[in-house]
Amino acid sequence: MKPGGEARGARGEGPRRLGLCVLCGLPAAGKSTFARALSRRLRRERGWTVGVVAYDDVMPDAFLEEASARPLPSQWKLLRQELLKYIEYFLLAVINGCQMSAPANRTEAMWEDFITCLKDQDLLSSAALEAQASYLLTKTAVSGPLFLILDDNFYYQSMRYEVYQLARKYSLGFCQLFIDCSLETCLQRNGQRPRALPAETIQLMARKIEEPSPGKNAWEHNSLTVQSPACPSEASPKVTDLLLTALENPVKCVEDNVEQKETDRIICSTNILHQADQTLRRIVSQTMKEAKDEQVPPYNLKLLAEELNKLKAEFLEDLRQGNKKYLCFKQTTELSDVISFFHYEKDRIVQKYFSKQHLKF
Repeated sequence: MKPGGEARGARGEGPRRLGLCVLCGLPAAGKSTFARALSRRLRRERGWTVGVVAYDDVMPDAFLEEASARPLPSQWKLLRQELLKYIEYFLLAVINGCQMSAPANRTEAMWEDFITCLKDQDLLSSAALEAQASYLLTKTAVSGPLFLILDDNFYYQSMRYEVYQLARKYSLGFCQLFIDCSLETCLQRNGQRPRALPAETIQLMARKIEEPSPGKNAWEHNSLTVQSPACPSEASPKVTDLLLTALENPVKCVEDNVEQKETDRIICSTNILHQADQTLRRIVSQTMKEAKDEQVPPYNLKLLAEELNKLKAEFLEDLRQGNKKYLCFKQTTELSDVISFFHYEKDRIVQKYFSKQHLKF
């Protein structure tokens, strides 16, 4: 099937209604609990086929444990994009009513966890075709409306936009559910987990998270904020309405315009350096103001300023020359990527000066 074509139902009875729902929010906000309850309710009350892809369950723990240091944002980005490619392979099989093939290039541990995720939800058959790297869809997967709920933090708009692009590519429904939970509650819940995240990680994400902005971004107009803790049934009418709206109004596929895309690329390449310079200057300035508010001593302020300005210069040189010291993935065409990675490196520097053992009183 060509991108943008209509998904056909089983036995050709008409357009198949397919949708992607992004579930976002802070760690321990209650997303996974909400997703499971929503999936059960939609199956029971609406007769829909629902699959929940929890990124925490599919991302390869072995890969992270073997790493000698905390994974770089570029590594996370590549893994997230790879997982989204797996989801696309499943959607293609559903749309075309065929077996799901395995991508030639894949992270084996993550692919196996993804297959297990689909099998556990009766979306893939347990019939052994793995030797041929093909997987049979179940009757559940090819009948009735299908919604995939993607459960992750998705704290940057750019992360969610990648899912929207996939929906647009195949004219699928698209919506977002933001689970709004106080930082204090998230930290308390996280502390009760067997594999708790560092509190600093959640606090940092709380400062950076970009909530859906339907008024600002047209592509986010199908968005709803759900307060947590809350019983899923309390929000059920609004959530159901959102999902129905998404299914009945799939994203329109925009045909690729090669000349326009090339023009946009050239304009982007010309402007991104200037935009990055201005944005990184503001970030450095704001960080120095925060350091003063934290009463970092003058001597340490000077060192911090030197490190941040050096980091900014290196990032800009990276953009000019393509050295890829920091921007180490295939293509960097979005300012949001540059900013994301700069924040990561900047926060590593700032932690040295904001931690008490480094302050000189």
